[in-house]
This record gives sequence, structure tokens and C-alpha cells, in this order.
Amino acid sequence: MSSTSTITYSDIIQQVTEDNVVERFPEVVTLAHDSAPTSASSASEDKDLFRGHDEEQIKLMDEMCIVLDWNDKPIGGASKKACHLMTNIDQGLLHRAFSVFLFNDEGKLLLQQRAEEKITFANQWTNTCCSHPLAIPTELGHDLESSIVGAKRAARRKLDQELGIKPEYVPIEDFKYLTRIHYASPSNGPWGEHEIDYILIIKANPVIVPNYNEVKDIKYVNADELKAMFKNPELSFTPWFKLICETYLFKWWDNLSNLDSFVEEDITRMLQ
Repeated sequence: MSSTSTITYSDIIQQVTEDNVVERFPEVVTLAHDSAPTSASSASEDKDLFRGHDEEQIKLMDEMCIVLDWNDKPIGGASKKACHLMTNIDQGLLHRAFSVFLFNDEGKLLLQQRAEEKITFANQWTNTCCSHPLAIPTELGHDLESSIVGAKRAARRKLDQELGIKPEYVPIEDFKYLTRIHYASPSNGPWGEHEIDYILIIKANPVIVPNYNEVKDIKYVNADELKAMFKNPELSFTPWFKLICETYLFKWWDNLSNLDSFVEEDITRMLQ
């Protein structure tokens, strides 16, 4: 009597290790190689891949993301392009991200609608800011504590770049880390996401000067207004934002002054 076993996507991810990641994904560089090239943007295949896309957004696809193993350990660096290709994601390539939820003094959440120029998830509504810590010493991290600090530093950098929110409005000590979620989702065409996403909450009242190459629109909403937006069939939302809202957000929203009880060290797996 023969038996067969089904290989799950979780199994595929766990097969990617520090020892084999470069062999499996030639675009990945080891973290020890500080002088390694950060992109292959001159390759002829990139011209076809990015045909019709915005030049500024294409440049950002050369940024070096942090490649992870199943346990959120950094095992290499790879371009944003490489990390977001579904051909790599399907083979288990995983990277680190962060998501910021900024609430003002009225308890309203700042949302952004991603710009039409974005290569992935264009025009979709999402939380205040979502991006990636880079594979650089100040954002990398070697354990959970230092990785949280790296995510917070990346958050301040991207809040400025996307929304013009200057660092003085968002002191690093004001960010509250709550949890990490692991999810994967296709986007459009060849693109998708596969991330361990660090969730950060901050209460602030910043001056906002949107970068319209990144952000199409912004708005502050209360919980009921956000729920009404979800019911509007004309609006679309990023997959990570929907996952966080369905699992966590409204519980957090009711307890913004007492979030310590919601802090989780374990990774929440949301793979389907």
C-alpha cells in the first residue's frame, strides 16, 4: 500500500534556509557581502517587465529588502523587484515589511490610497504607511528587539518619503510594536507579496505633505467610517490591510490607551 504526502506552501517556505537561499534564488546576496550589487536593473528582461510603468517607481524596485527564513531570521538581501515577483514567491522567497497605523488626537486613523503609479496594488486603500526595512545595518536587526527598532526606523523614513511627515512628528519612542503577521497575496500581472509584516501603531498629529507619486489620496476615518468604506463595492483595499482589520484592528482601536495586553512575540501565520 503506497502513501503520498502533500507539500504545502508552508513546507516550501521552510525549505529555504541560509545555506541554500542563494542557490535557489540567484538574485539574493548574502548579508556578509556589503559591496554586493543591489540590482540588476540594466538587464534586458527588466525592460519588458517594467514596460509602461512609472520611472520613479521602477527605481524604487532596486531597493534591497531583507530576505527571511521561516522564523524571521535575515538570511540575505534581494531587490524589491526580486522579492515581489510571483515566480520567486511561489518558490518560498520571503521578506520583511512593516505597516504603520497612525491615529490622531481624535482617535481617527490616517488612511492612504496608493497612487496609480505604484507597480503593486495601485489605487488601493490601505493603512497609513506600508513598506520594507532595508538590508542595511540601521534597519536590519539580528533578533526581535533590534528588528523592531529597524522597522521603526524604516517607518520614519517612509512616512517622510510618502507623506512628507517629518521625523520630529513621529519620534521613534512613540511607535508601539504589536505583532508580526506572515501572509502572501498575488497583486497584478507578475507581482505579489510574501511578507512578515511588523505592525506599528503611533498616536500623532503631523503636518502631511503627500508625495503624489506614492499617494493618490489620504483621509482620517473613525471605525464606523472605515467599516462603511469596506462595504462600498467601488473601493478596493490592500490584502494586508484587510487581514489586519479582520483579525486585530477594531480591538486595538477600542484600546488605544492600553495596548500592552495586545503585544505578541509569536508570528501570526495567515497563509492560505
